Amino acid sequence: MKIKHGMILAAGLGKRMQPITFKTPKPLIQIGNKNLIERAIELLINHGVEEIVVNVHHLPGQIKDFINKKKYKVRITISYEKDKLLDTGGGILHATKSFKKPFLAINPDTIWSKVYYSELKDLEDLYFKKKKPCLLLVNKNLSFDSSFKGDFNLHNGVITRDNNNEFIFTGLQILDESVFSSIKDKIFSMNKIWDHLIEKNSLIGNESKQKFYHLNTKAMYDKISSLKITD
Repeated sequence: MKIKHGMILAAGLGKRMQPITFKTPKPLIQIGNKNLIERAIELLINHGVEEIVVNVHHLPGQIKDFINKKKYKVRITISYEKDKLLDTGGGILHATKSFKKPFLAINPDTIWSKVYYSELKDLEDLYFKKKKPCLLLVNKNLSFDSSFKGDFNLHNGVITRDNNNEFIFTGLQILDESVFSSIKDKIFSMNKIWDHLIEKNSLIGNESKQKFYHLNTKAMYDKISSLKITD
């Protein structure tokens, strides 16, 4: 089986990337010869995703124009969060209401490249084997940014949160509509969903072996740009 639907979280304000994001939405920031959202879209398309939804808020017209100009051979729609940001969980729930099957959700802040193609396939295999929501995690020792404290731990494929967490969420996950069944709020973080799943031992994960590059501040942008990453 293959997952045919994907969602890209592109609605953030990018405040920590200012002044770049005064005029350019964060997903359109270029690293190497591609921008962030382009990398996320290519990862999904290479995997066989046929329908993608992108949520937007800050400078949405630029993101829409970029996607239109690229003329991707898959269906890409825009989920507008015009008045209020819905946070990560609310944004995913709102954007994926029409998805009745499992879908990929991806954060373009991570610098996605071809090295993740096989890891996405492995994550999909894990989902269909276990039939549980799953995340791609990476040991914080592999993070280019050493300031990350860690989000989770991973024990025999099961995700936990503890006082000391060794793994970082890469920004790639597989979900289905059932994880939102108990949610009544419109604005909420995915942490609310993850914590609920962890309580039931129902959140699983795979470990990425790639060096982890994540664009979260202007200072980190400067450091990563100096690496002259090529694709």
